Amino acid sequence: MNEPEPTAPRPGPGELKLRVISALVLAALVLLATIWGGWPFRLVWILVAGLVAYEWLAIVSRSNAIPAGIGVVVAGLALAFSPASPAALAGAAAAAALLGAVATPFVRSRLALELCGVAYALAFALVTPALRDLPAIGLGLILWSFAVVWLTDIAAYFSGRRLGGPKLMPSVSPKKTWSGAIGGTVAGVIGGYLVWRFVPALHGLTTVGPVIAASLAGSIVSQAGDLFESALKRRFDTKDSSKLIPGHGGFLDRLDGYWAILVLSGLVLFAIHLDI
Repeated sequence: MNEPEPTAPRPGPGELKLRVISALVLAALVLLATIWGGWPFRLVWILVAGLVAYEWLAIVSRSNAIPAGIGVVVAGLALAFSPASPAALAGAAAAAALLGAVATPFVRSRLALELCGVAYALAFALVTPALRDLPAIGLGLILWSFAVVWLTDIAAYFSGRRLGGPKLMPSVSPKKTWSGAIGGTVAGVIGGYLVWRFVPALHGLTTVGPVIAASLAGSIVSQAGDLFESALKRRFDTKDSSKLIPGHGGFLDRLDGYWAILVLSGLVLFAIHLDI
């Protein structure tokens, strides 16, 4: 949910085109890996986790970023062979990531901030594959999560840009507005409902009421995840987490909202003890 500040120059046609092309290429690659599933999907998200850890440490301490990224990749690979159930690993990773995020605004130690970033990143390596590997419904759940987060982000950007109005949390991010937040929430709920409606495995899993509630919660927490990352960058006077994605910044910038929905999903997965 990255809306341009009304008083700042809006992205020119060239920059907007670059953003769109980058987004389409990344979405295509992610969807291909998602449909493929298995180890290709897992490896993509383990690598993503490593990149997120690298970017986090580059922001908060400007040291140990490369070792942290490599360490998270190695940990993600090692834990893939753990005897613990994927649901247990996903729940533990989600709880650790949430604890690290809650602690981040209050800790001042560089080491503690780095550990919070490692916990934050590991959620991508452990929760996402656990969801994808759920028998029958895994692919549908991942597609649902993508629809909720992507449509929330896109609609928030354009509705906030078009409508403007009161700021959502100006002390955290002066670019975000209530109109963007509401527009993003509506679109995220619609996206989640449509995936449920047209994916037979999900359509047979539950009724429309819980789907709407889950999509609403997912859209709200994804925007909270975006605000959390904005607060982190503001604290350390950083505009983008990196320059790895043309026109978009870094993976942490693009996945902050998805991280939040992963944490929520990982906790739910553990709570209801779904077998994989």
